[in-house]
Amino acid sequence: MDIKGSVVVVTGGGSGIGKALCERFAVEGAEAIVVADLNREAAQSVADSLSGVAFGVDVRDESQIEKMVDDVIEQFGRIDLFCSNAGIIAGDGPQWWATSAPNSVWQAMWDIHVMSHIYAARACLPSMIERGQGYFLNTASAAGLLSQIGDAAYSTTKHAAVGFAESLAITHGDDGIKVSVLCPQAVDTPMIQTVEAGGVAGVDGVATPQHVADCVVAGIKEERFLILPHPQVDQYRGAKTANYDRWIGGMRKLRRAYPKPEL
Repeated sequence: MDIKGSVVVVTGGGSGIGKALCERFAVEGAEAIVVADLNREAAQSVADSLSGVAFGVDVRDESQIEKMVDDVIEQFGRIDLFCSNAGIIAGDGPQWWATSAPNSVWQAMWDIHVMSHIYAARACLPSMIERGQGYFLNTASAAGLLSQIGDAAYSTTKHAAVGFAESLAITHGDDGIKVSVLCPQAVDTPMIQTVEAGGVAGVDGVATPQHVADCVVAGIKEERFLILPHPQVDQYRGAKTANYDRWIGGMRKLRRAYPKPEL
């Protein structure tokens, strides 16, 4: 896909990876950049800097995504690329058990990391299929291919995000729909700035949002399903599938290298 001349929507576009994507798409010559974020002021600031359009959207609310999509199509005639990028992180809690995060955290992770992607696809697919073309970029995480030590809810929902992206690509590829799933490790965004050196996710270094955006543009141009800003992830994924038990043993060893929080 050539981003030049395209109409692009980015959720979570007010900061971090989302902001970097918006800025990079502007460099690529997108016709219109729609910046959506829970923080309406942040979205407006990014949009203003790029002559784009801002929406305050809670991606947990399907009706808000539907309305935004309808408004964008009414204004620009289409959506070429929808980047479902919003995300959160929380951790397992002070006990550091896989089950210790409260139900509210699990539900928020599910709504933001999985259902928001489903809502975006439901809203965009009819018009995309009618046109015979459209592209979804769904931000997941390396945790969706591997695991995030110390955050079971994050790992579980990011696995689900990858699974939905696979289903989207399989089901609608013959309709002209392209899908990429973005799976970085640690990225220098507000999500990880409270964790020194990115924590366990930063073992291979902390990428800049701009580097991630560069990788996204390259991946979209090649229409690659899997976009990995940290290339080591593909090696780890291969090791995991080659010997699951050995991989789990290695992850346990890595977990032991990070002390439990004080109770």
